Amino acid sequence: MEFNEFDLHPHVAAGVKAAGYLTPTPIQCQAIPTVLKGSDVMGLAQTGTGKTAAFVLPILHRLIQGPRGRVRALIIAPTRELAEQTHESIGSLGKQTRLRSITVYGGVAMNPQIQKLRNGAEIVVACPGRLLDHINQRSINLSHLEALVLDEADRMFDMGFLPDIRKIISHVPVKRQTLMFSATMPDDIRRLAHEVLHAPVTVQVDHAAPANTVAHALYPVEQHLKTSLLLELLRHTDTDSVLVFTRTKHRAKRVGQQLEKSGYRAVSLQGNLSQNKRQSALDGFRKGAYQILVATDIAARGIDVSSISHVINYDMPDTADAYTHRIGRTGRAAKTGDAFTFITREDNDMVRSIERILGEKVEHRILEGFDYKTQSAAQKHTGPHAGRTVKRRFGTIALSPSR
Repeated sequence: MEFNEFDLHPHVAAGVKAAGYLTPTPIQCQAIPTVLKGSDVMGLAQTGTGKTAAFVLPILHRLIQGPRGRVRALIIAPTRELAEQTHESIGSLGKQTRLRSITVYGGVAMNPQIQKLRNGAEIVVACPGRLLDHINQRSINLSHLEALVLDEADRMFDMGFLPDIRKIISHVPVKRQTLMFSATMPDDIRRLAHEVLHAPVTVQVDHAAPANTVAHALYPVEQHLKTSLLLELLRHTDTDSVLVFTRTKHRAKRVGQQLEKSGYRAVSLQGNLSQNKRQSALDGFRKGAYQILVATDIAARGIDVSSISHVINYDMPDTADAYTHRIGRTGRAAKTGDAFTFITREDNDMVRSIERILGEKVEHRILEGFDYKTQSAAQKHTGPHAGRTVKRRFGTIALSPSR
């Protein structure tokens, strides 16, 4: 199947062609015809499967005909990064439609957003909290809304946004098309789907397991040796872009600083940064100014960089679903990627959960030459190019199973 078979409006089809899209992904094959028919959709798809275009394209097709200057489509996203990513996709795919999209989220001033709303926009991509602020101040009019999208619904539930979502829905027309996308389907999301979707069509694509283009490996290590192991692992591994996940924002900042001091082009992304600094970090990583981005889970679904070669879990995530979302940042667009996870004794239960999702045991690896008793192994080699002798995927790493 090819995109021209969807019979999209010529201006939308031109955006698809300009973006270089040729063959739709499985979620796009299933969702786009259903959305075009006007049905409500419950989409189950993991991160990196192309679901953004699965709802953006039919929405552009729908809105290109009809009144301009009023909000006709609302896309709700859990994070500012994901909102910006979706907004950029709308701008790229809808360039010839002249439909206007704006983002609405916290952490920045409200007045510029109010002015953009007054100037008129057909599509609003919003985070729940700031959207409610606009609703309460009556600076946004949702009475003409035709399409509502709840993106990453399970993530919004994890972040405590479910009450806000219900409040927002009470302010939109009952007669509308509603699309909900989620990587997983916990009971709360199932109940919400029952409440807000009308006779939905369910489209499901490999929502449980990470993409099969990703190779997984576990590195057992004591907590206090993680940074040393990270430095040594990076020294021995040929990488393009690397995304490192930590559990806390303070650890993200500290690890980012340590990598930078060791000579890497590294930056951290965490909740204490202003929106401008967060966007600067993302843009720098996306454009290659930074080779390594150290982030908390705030970035797990908000980064759209197709060339990430490695995801390194400095800390094991709290849930197996979170592991899926993190790993979804690599192995994208038919490329391969590697997922390395540092594990301690406390992570054994989560390892078993991840292996159940993957349907197989994950290889344990020991880094030959690394001193697992002291930190001297990493401290001897602080620069990104120190001592590199072999250039291949795993460099000079010696892999051996560990039970």
